[in-house]
Formats: sequence, C-alpha cells, structure tokens
Amino acid sequence: MTLMESAQKLKIGQNAPDFALSGVDGKIHSLKEFSEASAVVVFFMCNHCPYVLAKLPAMKKLYATYRPRNVAFVGINSNNNPEFPDDDFEHMKKFVVDNQIRFPYLFDESQQVAKAYGAVCTPDPFVFDSGMRLAYHGRIDDAMSPEAQPTTEDLAFALDDILTGRMPTGGFKPSRGCSIKWRE
Repeated sequence: MTLMESAQKLKIGQNAPDFALSGVDGKIHSLKEFSEASAVVVFFMCNHCPYVLAKLPAMKKLYATYRPRNVAFVGINSNNNPEFPDDDFEHMKKFVVDNQIRFPYLFDESQQVAKAYGAVCTPDPFVFDSGMRLAYHGRIDDAMSPEAQPTTEDLAFALDDILTGRMPTGGFKPSRGCSIKWRE
C-alpha cells in the first residue's frame, strides 16, 4: 500500500469536470443528473483501501445527514489496475451491497476522470456548490489513519457553510489514503 495525501490540482471556484461513467446500478451517470442539487460531494474511493473502509461510517453518516438537505453524493472508483482485482467492477457491485452504500458508485475505467479532478488517493472528497464550482476539497475529518478517532468533521463543516451560502474556511487540509492504482 502506497500512502498518499491529496493535492490541489482543481482550484476553488473552478467548474467540476464532467463525466459519464457506468454505475454498479447498471446506469450511466453524469454530472448533469445532479444539477438541481444544493451541493455535490464526489468521493474518489475504492473497495480494498483500509482508509476508505475506515471512513465508510463517516461517509454514510454524511449521506444520511445531508441527502435530505438536497446534497447529492457519488463515489468514483478509478482503480482500474489488473494487479488489484478486488477493485474491479464486479467487486464494486458486491462492495455496495455488503456495505449498504446508497449513493451511486461509478467506475472510472479509463482513469480520465480522476486525472481531470486531480485525485491521487482514496478517499479523496471534492464538494461542488449549486453552480458546480469547487467549494471544498480535503479531508472528511482529522482522523488521518484507519485506527484513529476523529475530533473534527471537516467535510460536514464545509457542507454547512456551503448550504448557508458561505465559502468553507480553514484552508486546504489534505485527505490521506491509499494511492490510486494507475495503469501504466
């Protein structure tokens, strides 16, 4: 496992790169389907990473708390590397069922979406406002290892700010997790 911290390629205020990706639900999902949302959270994630597995409860809590407030959530798996078969599309389907994930989980088979966003690790969350402009990119909370317990809820604080028309404060605090497994 290669540990990485997220980096800021996409800058605050820039438009969300569009995508059209296959979901485990058998549908093609694009950014346009979330155009009526008050905010959109895009999680770059995968099935096998211990950092993602440790953050799943927080991700599911965020979904349960903010989905009723018209926040859309989507997970994108860009790990398309034959050396990591647990992250393939078939395993994604099982992962969603086993972990009771309710938001769309999409496969970035070409890895072009992760590159467009500048995602480098899992989990790597990006939050866009109602105009699809980047408002927050950073950590979910301050627990920076799988066994750590969080004392802050950075992503929740950012969503609260965005939903009340404010820009999140506090500067960029990178997420930490497994590196995205790039195909050469």
